[in-house]
Amino acid sequence: MSQTDTPSAGLTRRSLLTGTARAAGAATLLTVARAALPGGGAWAAAAPEVTSATLGFIALTDSAPLIVAKVKGLFAKYGMPDVNVVKQASWGTTRDNLELGGGAGGIDGAHILTPMPYLMSTGKVTKNNQPLPMQILARLNTNGQCISVANRYKEMGITTKAKGLKEAFAKQKAEGKEVKCAVTFPGGTHDLWMRYWLASNGIDPDKDVSTIVVPPPQMVANMKVDTMEAFCVGEPWNAQLVNQGIGFTALTTGELWHDHPEKSFAMRADWVEKNPNAAKALLTAVIEAQIWCDKPENKEEMCQIVSGREWFKVPVEDILGRATGTIDYGDGRVVKNSPEIMKYWSNHASYPFQSHDLWFLTEDQRWGYLPGDLDTKALIAKVNRQDLWRDAAKLAGASDLPSGTSRGIEKFFDGRTFDPANPAAYLASHDIKRIA
Repeated sequence: MSQTDTPSAGLTRRSLLTGTARAAGAATLLTVARAALPGGGAWAAAAPEVTSATLGFIALTDSAPLIVAKVKGLFAKYGMPDVNVVKQASWGTTRDNLELGGGAGGIDGAHILTPMPYLMSTGKVTKNNQPLPMQILARLNTNGQCISVANRYKEMGITTKAKGLKEAFAKQKAEGKEVKCAVTFPGGTHDLWMRYWLASNGIDPDKDVSTIVVPPPQMVANMKVDTMEAFCVGEPWNAQLVNQGIGFTALTTGELWHDHPEKSFAMRADWVEKNPNAAKALLTAVIEAQIWCDKPENKEEMCQIVSGREWFKVPVEDILGRATGTIDYGDGRVVKNSPEIMKYWSNHASYPFQSHDLWFLTEDQRWGYLPGDLDTKALIAKVNRQDLWRDAAKLAGASDLPSGTSRGIEKFFDGRTFDPANPAAYLASHDIKRIA
């Protein structure tokens, strides 16, 4: 008997039987799932290599597809009955747990800020700057974030245009107060929205204010004790701020850039490479959940689900209004049927356009988070798994899929444009930046 034939090599009768039983269980689930789909066999993917995965989420409304996929049994439907969806305290915690990985008590994938998989893959935000290859499987949503401001600035008429805010901040500093604008992670989406808005209004986010990091669930409490002037975060925290009378919404980020990309569903690259069928099963379930979440008739139920104690633990009233398109800005403006409503599926919200990833990389270069000579094309090819998304979308029975990997030239509120074919011209159009 050779060494590889011995029980010490890991192949015992018990392990073989256990593995066979798990595979049989997964196959049974696949048979049930196929029977439940239109036509009885629309989903013809190979059985997942594993039946479990641990996915992280932050208490933000754009995490809803992961939560709904769990609660509605969609992971189980596609042969992954043992998926755990686990709350994370902050984006820093999400990063740390992804570095650990599910096998070491961390997580395998997550609801995540779109730039983070790139910052992690390049080692810019990981321990000892050790790269952790990540892959983006889907975009989770577009729109749905806001920049909120303390009540003392309410009479200034601050919206996307913030005339006089630079002078007001300068006065605060002259009186000895540190002017803090909070974001959720350096180089993440909220950081970039805040920086874009400030800079477009003549405020240098590194010189005129202190750009600080605060976890999303702690934003309202910090504003309440007067430790910041403004913050950028997703819902339900902007609505909660207004409902508590502490501050107001100056703008939704969709007003900065209509239908902008926001969060992503990403996983460790080694997990995807080891379990390609399981990754596709997870993604198919998430896509089906996105389609469900985007239907108007499901919005109230979605909000009831995510408001629960095990998920957000907030009043459903803090979620429902903005999730259904009614935005009370808290300064007298109330908009119904807002075009900037958070989208999970419509207008190709779920598809991870490579052109959008390029914008995030370009902005992170603008602010010095990434080097100016970065080979963005090569990096996007490694991180962005739009190919896997297309396979999963078809398995989920989706139609009207994007024809290409670019959405074309993007337009911003201040008149600037981003042409994915010429990011250098976009960078040159900005006066305030860290890159030469």
